[in-house]
Amino acid sequence: MTAVVAAPSPLEQRRVLRTPIPGPRSVALGARRSAAVAAGVSSTLPVYVQRAAGAVIEDVDGNVLIDLGSGIAVTSVGASAPEVTAAVAAQAADFTHTCFMISPYEEYVAVCEGLARITPGTHDKRSVLVNSGAEAVENAVKIARRATGRPAVLVLDHAYHGRTNLTMAMTARAMPYKTGFGPFAGEVYRVPASYPLRDPAGMTGEQAALRAIDVAERQVGADQVAALVLEPILGEGGFVVPAPGFLPTLAAWAADRGIVLVADEVQTGFARTGDMFAMHHEGVVPDLVALAKGIAGGLPLGAVTGRAELLDAVHAGGLGGTFGGNPLACAAALASLEIYERDDLAGAARAIEAAVLGRLGALADEVPAVAQVRGRGAMLALELVLPGTLEPDRAAAQRVAAACAQQGVLVLTCGTWGNVLRLLPPLVIGHNLLDEGLTVLEDAIRSL
Repeated sequence: MTAVVAAPSPLEQRRVLRTPIPGPRSVALGARRSAAVAAGVSSTLPVYVQRAAGAVIEDVDGNVLIDLGSGIAVTSVGASAPEVTAAVAAQAADFTHTCFMISPYEEYVAVCEGLARITPGTHDKRSVLVNSGAEAVENAVKIARRATGRPAVLVLDHAYHGRTNLTMAMTARAMPYKTGFGPFAGEVYRVPASYPLRDPAGMTGEQAALRAIDVAERQVGADQVAALVLEPILGEGGFVVPAPGFLPTLAAWAADRGIVLVADEVQTGFARTGDMFAMHHEGVVPDLVALAKGIAGGLPLGAVTGRAELLDAVHAGGLGGTFGGNPLACAAALASLEIYERDDLAGAARAIEAAVLGRLGALADEVPAVAQVRGRGAMLALELVLPGTLEPDRAAAQRVAAACAQQGVLVLTCGTWGNVLRLLPPLVIGHNLLDEGLTVLEDAIRSL
């Protein structure tokens, strides 16, 4: 007689602390990890996951944590969203892989059609599907170089674009991303970003853009530049929202000089900032968009979507990869796209912004260590400094994140100096759960 295995009970959306963090089973797994996993792979939390659903994570000791990180903006539709898991299971029952370059399938085509519909601009578009954000950025550069015949790539200070050799060259921060891994790919040039907290007082977005353009014209030459690659909101660099006018001024200059404008929307895309894509906020239409993270509800998928004439300029066989556009990931993406639009998750992100900025803005007035609260939608941050200065306080950010973890709330850090607390809650998080997580965060910050 076949044994009947009971289905796991639904994971209730509430915080539960049964043991200290980490608990004994997580400690035991940590010991196993040290003997098997490369030391260069780090983890923010020393707890091991057993289940995750919606906006909570259950560890192997039965603790349930509020997730304000979404796997770095990946599980925006909620962890283990039922529609996503059902779509993946159904696709797995049909086939798990054929390689689109060998035997194509409809799901890949359908994802590309969806991306053409929702990305900025009404022009004719094409897409290529890949495995990750870094791969998407690297392919965008390949496409731009092939289409323009030019070698140089411009990136912004404080940028993060990935961990491959080319994207490490494009990334600004040395530790932990670049130190000891060079030499890096050439023809990558860095220009100043708009960082309102740290720019000269009164500098407008247009002025910040002209500063970057001056560096590019003098040090590189516009006629040598294939692509200007930028994050509409700096991600790993600190969730820095550029001053109004910065992006439109750069976009106009790139168009005038025949430079391909590439928007790295890997972290900002898919409703995260309160619009489907962050470039929408200033009405800027990029030539190419690099996508990943929130695209597929937790499965590995990336894409480059953009002007048809640019992608079609690449010779047959010049784009692709064995696993790019895997059918399981495509099924997850199609389910996720439906959730974003059906449930207006961009509107949900705006509601999160309203709830969070009001509370944390008041906290900034109370705690001198909080230099600025900033962000858009559900991509929000606090920058911590030594009180009375703009000197970054990385240790304070680490203490706050650790204190939150001890209380069962996952908060991530970022920033060029590691002094920024970033909030990336799932867009489906309930108001009560968000409120509880913010209370824990506020208490940890007040303890500074």
